Amino acid sequence: MANLITLARMALVVPFVFVFLANAPWNMTAALIIFVIAALTDFVDGRVARARGECSALGAALDPIADKLIVAAALILLARNGVIAGYGVVAVIIIILREILVSGLREALAAAGQTLAVTPLAKWKTTAQLVAAGLMLAAAPTGIAGEALRPAASAALWLAAILTLWTGGDYSVRAAALLKDKRA
Repeated sequence: MANLITLARMALVVPFVFVFLANAPWNMTAALIIFVIAALTDFVDGRVARARGECSALGAALDPIADKLIVAAALILLARNGVIAGYGVVAVIIIILREILVSGLREALAAAGQTLAVTPLAKWKTTAQLVAAGLMLAAAPTGIAGEALRPAASAALWLAAILTLWTGGDYSVRAAALLKDKRA
């Protein structure tokens, strides 16, 4: 059941993109609704897995991929549309590059028979990314809050980028230590 919820979150990326790109006055509101549903399933799937004793290696692998897909899709589309512009694009690049780096580190560790535990700060980072992307969707010119929300959404985006950098550095140091120990 928990893995199905995670897979549903991944599948929501497709309608999210289609709705976001729709040339309609309601597109940002509908995209935000889909995004919020996807974000909420991030909090549900883990609880369901633990409650039902369904924690699995597959679920542990799929969950961060699902997070990265919805966040990256939202941030890239928001930057494409100019909702995220200027230095905000730097924050988007930081977030996406870190996610690629950490995914690569996880793959290298898995190949070496090691794992890297998710830290509480990394969970907060994911929450910050989801909140920032959601606020940016709401702050779009045709979003439910409009451009008045843009300063708060931009601040949330930079908070997410800072947490993303911090956790990326932490993961890099911990992964390097594990890989070094494995070679020794």
